Amino acid sequence: MRSEFLGKRDEGLSMKRSLTAESLRNVTQRLAQAQAALAKRYPGDTRARQPVHILYGGAHLFRSDIVRRMGEKAIQALDEFAPDFVTFGQALGLPRSEIIYARVREKLQREPVEDYGIDFEDGYGHRSDDEEDGHARAAAEHVAAAKERSELPQFIGIRIKPLSDECRERALRTLDIFLTALAEKTGGALPSNLSVTLPKVSMPDEAGTLADALEILEVKLGLPVGSVQIELMIETTRAILNESGENNLLRLVSAARGRCVAMHFGPYDYTAILGIIAAYQNLAHPACDFARGMMQVALTGTGIRLADGPTMLMPIAPHSTVKEGAPLSSQQKDENRRTVRDAWKLHYDNIRRSLAAGFYQSWDLHPAQLPARYAAVYAFFLEELDAAAERLKNFIAKAMQATRVGAVFDDAATGQGLLNYFVRAVNCGAILEAQAERVTGLTSSELRGGSFSKILAERQR
Repeated sequence: MRSEFLGKRDEGLSMKRSLTAESLRNVTQRLAQAQAALAKRYPGDTRARQPVHILYGGAHLFRSDIVRRMGEKAIQALDEFAPDFVTFGQALGLPRSEIIYARVREKLQREPVEDYGIDFEDGYGHRSDDEEDGHARAAAEHVAAAKERSELPQFIGIRIKPLSDECRERALRTLDIFLTALAEKTGGALPSNLSVTLPKVSMPDEAGTLADALEILEVKLGLPVGSVQIELMIETTRAILNESGENNLLRLVSAARGRCVAMHFGPYDYTAILGIIAAYQNLAHPACDFARGMMQVALTGTGIRLADGPTMLMPIAPHSTVKEGAPLSSQQKDENRRTVRDAWKLHYDNIRRSLAAGFYQSWDLHPAQLPARYAAVYAFFLEELDAAAERLKNFIAKAMQATRVGAVFDDAATGQGLLNYFVRAVNCGAILEAQAERVTGLTSSELRGGSFSKILAERQR
């Protein structure tokens, strides 16, 4: 039976064919060109660091020492409402709470804010032109001062008002004053990862207008073109589907002409537009799942960072000795603890839900949210640490064996996904680089390189 099968296979090798290489050349060339164009549009996810959050605050409150002050306020909340790992773990339902608690405290002391947004929109409100002009210039001066002292977070930016008929002139005026003052104060050496967030975008023309304005400003201020990045907020239904029913998200990115680095989902404006009443406007609403799914489908592989929205319930104690002028009663203290811990738990659960859905960044609106933020991120990574390390080591061994025998290893995407897990975990402080090296068997340079294919290629030499 075996010899008969082999004979038929050998006979098949000399079968007559009608398609010659010459006749297929034009056809395959067109396909190759189309595949090259697709690869250019979807180059793959960026290996650059993505912040785990963005902390937004009104522009009128921004100061050069904002990062330090946010860290101090976060630690103060932790000391008051969860002074040890037991109470912190109970509040959030944390496994391995001792490790997580220690790393949260260390993070709040070392790098409490990864990304800060200076807000001239919802967190700022409508003010007189003179007042907003002054705050725009003051914000630039504080950014420059923080940069001079090396006190800026890794990512920094401003959110302007939308480019609607009512707000367009004001939005571009604020952008102009801020960038002009910042370039003046820094001598043209802008902070790295400086971005402008455009809210309530609906049309590619809005993203294109912002890109045009930034290019004009960069040329006039003597800055390299492309110095300032764009982040777009998805808060309207038209941002997702245009008037023809087509997915609009990639068109928004293209209109920004290479400047768009991130898209943020705004769940509350989005659900309000859909007519969902306030009581049901939350991150877990099915309408939000649909929007986030559309964002992922459209933008996965483009290198655009995706960010989920905020938890609106703030961990703010309702009773204060300063405000009420008398020592708090036991009942008031209990109510304070319960209020803060309930808000932490909601924020923790929302962040875990975002992470599980593949959104590795979301919003914070108050420094007291930061303990829950980092607890959720660290728990997410630490819970899967051992399993992910074992899978990655086995995956590398399997891939190396396949390439050694001349086989094609066609599941590199899974290997890259496992590697990305460790790169993200190290970047945010969930695990130390030395720990990642130990459990994965990778070197620090392999981890920092962040490329699974490159690791395989280097190890073949």
